[in-house]
Amino acid sequence: MKTDKPSVTIPQEAFDWYDEYAHGDIDRRTFLTRVASLSVAGLSAGVIGSALIPDYAKAEQVSFNNPAIKATYEEFPSPEGHGTGGGYLVVPTEASAESLMPAVVVVHENRGLNPYIKDVARRLAMQGFVAFAPDALFPLGGYPGNDDDGRSMQRSLDREKIEHDFMAAAKWLSHFEKTSDKLGVVGFCFGGYISNLLAATLPDMIDAAVPFYGTPAKEELQAQVNGPLLLHFGENDKRVNATWPEYEKVLKANGADYTAHVYDKAQHGFHNDSTSRYSPKDAELAWQRTVDFFSTHLKAPISR
Repeated sequence: MKTDKPSVTIPQEAFDWYDEYAHGDIDRRTFLTRVASLSVAGLSAGVIGSALIPDYAKAEQVSFNNPAIKATYEEFPSPEGHGTGGGYLVVPTEASAESLMPAVVVVHENRGLNPYIKDVARRLAMQGFVAFAPDALFPLGGYPGNDDDGRSMQRSLDREKIEHDFMAAAKWLSHFEKTSDKLGVVGFCFGGYISNLLAATLPDMIDAAVPFYGTPAKEELQAQVNGPLLLHFGENDKRVNATWPEYEKVLKANGADYTAHVYDKAQHGFHNDSTSRYSPKDAELAWQRTVDFFSTHLKAPISR
């Protein structure tokens, strides 16, 4: 994992406003106007805004040309969703019909399949998992190359159909010719919500779920969650953290197998290494815990 630290010290208010902007509660102009109101020595609104808005050139940790993996774009049927879904599949080159690998669905944030999420899929493949990252924006032609348009496109789609697309992706991956009978899911922000949702709607299929700063599924679905779950939260993520106490009560009532970690002073999105919300130490620890969790519950590659 990367260890370089953000070069800009950003006030907490700016992080909070960026979270509102990233989730569509305010527009870009309002976000930058608020940032301009801060009195921060030596930092302009442009400097702070640029530090927070993702720079995906920073996000590549594993090259798509790495010989240990093979990346392709695949489609899958989604009859209850948008009819057909698509995504980014990364397979360890040693995987085959004779040497099956456990699989993990990788779920993006609220703006489509951006370069950071593709890199996360490649990181998992380097750890011996078949990783598939569906793109909620596939029905509209896919991630447009920038987050503002991506957010608008994702908001324009029917939320229930998007959810069914991810359920269909999980089912498709579970039957992929190079995967074993073990399936996990990891997601970030919106993807954390989808991870909780799949744990609730596909409890007999999902063998391990890892929501990064994600809200729970609807209350009526939560009783179906058995785990195992590994949940990651940033201490300064007030919006998501407010949903955790009640969700934890349900998990305890279910007798669910879960572990939750709260990372001291970390922001929402602390794992995303393309923005100054990134916390290298916390991201590395959370990722190592995630890989270990998948290794434990999805087990090593099997042969037949």
